[in-house]
Amino acid sequence: MRNIKTILNDYKNGKITLNEAKEELNLFSLEFIEDGVKLDSGRHLRKGIPEVIYAEKKDPEIVKEIVSKFLENNSAILLSRVLTKHLTVLKSYFTNKYNLHIGSSHEPYSVIISKKGYKFPTSSSNIGLLTAGTSDIPIAEEVIAISRLMGVNVIQFNDVGIAGVHRLFSPLKQLIKEKVRVVVVIAGMEGALPAIVSSLVNIPVIGVPASTGYGYGGKGEAALMTMLQSCSPGLVVVNIDNGINAGATASLIAKQNDGEE
Repeated sequence: MRNIKTILNDYKNGKITLNEAKEELNLFSLEFIEDGVKLDSGRHLRKGIPEVIYAEKKDPEIVKEIVSKFLENNSAILLSRVLTKHLTVLKSYFTNKYNLHIGSSHEPYSVIISKKGYKFPTSSSNIGLLTAGTSDIPIAEEVIAISRLMGVNVIQFNDVGIAGVHRLFSPLKQLIKEKVRVVVVIAGMEGALPAIVSSLVNIPVIGVPASTGYGYGGKGEAALMTMLQSCSPGLVVVNIDNGINAGATASLIAKQNDGEE
C-alpha cells in the first residue's frame, strides 16, 4: 500500500481522481493479515504515535507474521511485553534483514525492529524519567522505546525511591537544568514517589504504578490508589505497568511545546 504523501502528490499532479485518492486514504490506515489481526499503519501520521504490538498474550508465530506484514510498508515497529519465547523467534527470523533494538536485559522486553539504515527521528524535545527501584526498569524501557520512535530524548535516573528520598534531589536538579517538559515517574510498593516529584516541580508529572510489592495491593493496586488519591496538583496517572502510554503522552506534550507536529 502506498504512503499518504505519494497518494496526495498523485492527486495534485492529476494522476488519480479525487474519489480514487479518498478510497486509497480510507484504506491506508488499516492493514490485515490472514488471521484477522488489524494493523493501524496510519497511526503515526494521524496521531504522532507509532503502532505498538502487545506481544505477551500472542503466539510467537503470530507476532512474527504481524511484524513481517507491517514492515512491508513501514520502517520500524515497536513490540511491548515481549517474552523470551517471542524474542527467540524474532531474533531467528529478523536478525539478518532488520535491526533489533532490545531494551532491558530481562523479560518482559521492549523491542524495536527497524529496516537497515533506518534513522530514528530527532528533535530538541526532552522528557525526564525516574524509577523508584531497579525492578521498574522494564517499564522504563517502554517509555524510552516509544519516545525514541517519536523523536524525543529521555533523561533517565533509576533507583531514587522514597526509601532513601535524599537520592531524588540531585536527579531533579539535573532534569530542571536540562529543561525537560514533563517527568514520567514509575513506582511500585506504596507508589508515593510521583506525588513527591509533582510537589517539587512546575511541569506535568505522569505517574506509572508498577506491579512491585508484597501481599495485599502488591500487584500495583496500592500504588495506583496512592497516585490517584494524591493531593499534589499537576500529577496524572496511567494504568499499572503502562509505560507505553506514559511515554507516548509525555512525548506528545514535549513535542507540542516545541511546536512540532
